[in-house]
Amino acid sequence: MPAMNHSSATPPGRRATAAGKKPADRKRPKSPAPKPPGPAPVTGRIPVLDVRPVVQHGRRPAKAVTGESFEVSATVFREGHDAVAANVVLRDPAGRPGPWTPMRELAPGTDRWGATVTAGAPGRWTYTVEAWADPLTTWHRHARIKIPAGIDTELVLEEGARLYERAAAGVPGAQRRRVLEAARALRDEERPAAWRLAEALRPKVREVLARYPLRELVTASDPMPLLVERERALYGSWYEFFPRSEGTAEHPHGTFRTAERRLKPIADMGFDVVYLPPIHPIGSTFRKGRNNSLTATPDDVGVPWAIGSPEGGHDTVHPHLGTIEDFDHFVGRARALGLEIALDFALQCSPDHPWVHKHPEWFHHRPDGTIAHAENPPKKYQDIYPIAFDTDMDGLVTETVRVLRHWMDHGVRIFRVDNPHTKPVVFWERVIAEINGRDPDVIFLAEAFTRPAMMHTLAQIGFQQSYTYFTWRTTKDELTEYLTELTGEAAAYMRPNLFPNTPDILHAYLQHGGRPAFEVRAVLAATLSPSWGIYSGYELCENTPLREGSEEYLDSEKYQLTPRDWDTAAREGRTIAPLITKLNHIRRRSPALRQLRDLHFHHADQDAVIAYSKRGGSNTVLVVANLDPHHTQEATVSLDMPQLGLDWHESVPVRDELTGETYHWGRANYVRLEPGHRPAHVFTVLRPSNPQIGGSPTT
Repeated sequence: MPAMNHSSATPPGRRATAAGKKPADRKRPKSPAPKPPGPAPVTGRIPVLDVRPVVQHGRRPAKAVTGESFEVSATVFREGHDAVAANVVLRDPAGRPGPWTPMRELAPGTDRWGATVTAGAPGRWTYTVEAWADPLTTWHRHARIKIPAGIDTELVLEEGARLYERAAAGVPGAQRRRVLEAARALRDEERPAAWRLAEALRPKVREVLARYPLRELVTASDPMPLLVERERALYGSWYEFFPRSEGTAEHPHGTFRTAERRLKPIADMGFDVVYLPPIHPIGSTFRKGRNNSLTATPDDVGVPWAIGSPEGGHDTVHPHLGTIEDFDHFVGRARALGLEIALDFALQCSPDHPWVHKHPEWFHHRPDGTIAHAENPPKKYQDIYPIAFDTDMDGLVTETVRVLRHWMDHGVRIFRVDNPHTKPVVFWERVIAEINGRDPDVIFLAEAFTRPAMMHTLAQIGFQQSYTYFTWRTTKDELTEYLTELTGEAAAYMRPNLFPNTPDILHAYLQHGGRPAFEVRAVLAATLSPSWGIYSGYELCENTPLREGSEEYLDSEKYQLTPRDWDTAAREGRTIAPLITKLNHIRRRSPALRQLRDLHFHHADQDAVIAYSKRGGSNTVLVVANLDPHHTQEATVSLDMPQLGLDWHESVPVRDELTGETYHWGRANYVRLEPGHRPAHVFTVLRPSNPQIGGSPTT
């Protein structure tokens, strides 16, 4: 007989024994120690891996603007040979899901899936990739093989009928009947098997099931953050000018009132944003003279970036420019012309700034007690004190937010931030989060020409736009490599604003290339990026350097007033304003040029000729430019036709938006581009049925 278990009558830890006897001195067998729990599975039933776009592993949001389309991709697969499918779900700031977008396998056998989605209203969205088993596709594959071969015919057809019935439960309205009719056809034994299968695979049935698929084992990725902002964060044409140079013969120093005269010509050229260098009082201590001279005369106006005087600091307007009411009038006039005002925000001070006396802890003090001036060896800025952030970062954040809100209250919603890379990244992260948390429409442009890691990080932590190395990329290889980088994965967070020149930068290409160089660089900047800009005087092709080998202007407007006779230049044809106007108008009516991510380069058999295209919806723009400002270039341009949405054999009309001429282009095309006469083609790709097409000469 098996032994009886009497443990219920024995106290815990004791064995039952004979009366009066001790238990035998034997070792009891030990129970095995419990195993520690292993890590919880994180893969999901169907793996969904490497979801993109992603910024800092999902800690930061990817970026888009309202109406912008971008691709979401992921690696999706499962065990065995059964079919999988995937889709993207966008959720709005309230967490409400929109219609899901089906994904496609980007290249057969790669398990990489993607779909193009379009951003909605501004706010903090999320997107999720859902992967799922696709039993209907699996059945279709098997049925197409087995039924013609006569393998398990009735069994296969019955399996299909049951799948169709299950799928019909998720199909609304009258379309459900179409799916159920297909299921009945699969069971119709009076018909041949081939007919029954064909009925189930009819295009109209497949369309319904594609819209309402039967999804099993649905597995969702973690939600990924997406920040949607207003369109100006991505798209816009910028014009920079100094109001103080827009004076009169009687009063050379311009004011906001006299500078208003310049606003309409800027608007007429098609610009969207007027960017003003600092408009604050300028210090007199160590004031710089003409051409950065250390000795200033009483007539020298000083550098606007040397901010602060007894008249005030960052929240004050220079008294020679007018009053805050004059500034308000200037902003209102710009708004009436469809222009936004961008204000330079330079977080630095002249020795005369009120902060120097009120907050000495905000500055670097040397051993002798003096405050260190700014340097960028070999350059020295004796008229500027940089800020020391680590002694009172909380106070500096509070004061910076106060100053920014002051100008926001006066109509400024765009700030171009001077040298943000010389300040702590965490400082800007806090400031931008504070401002955009309440006013998400405010835009910050990072003027950081520095190491890539800093430039990319500033974009990731909040700056809506970024200056770039475009100014120094002048060859075809340089432009192709750099713009491929900017429009690739970096486009999820970094929006480039391409400036061919600035008050600080006059590149040798412009110095030695003359007017043709200014023309082609304008074409490139305006068509490669949705945001571009020029500094005043660019349209006059001002290109005299301080000295050979220098990138600084002679008689730079940074140090002196620079009045320009715009009317005389226009009458004498010494301006490329008509070209700039055309470029901005082309941009406004071309959706392809209002987006960043879909840029494709095409082959041209001359190094001096570059060709690229951009697509936006049904709009396709093709640009071919001569990068040699000195010589006529002839080349054969070989187009990647599928990138234009065309078949390889097609020949289609293309209209040059710069001249109005129409040509027929196919896979290989001859071009001749002459500097000063025809620097580039900016084509809209048309369809033969387009009623706007006129003649069709050949280039």
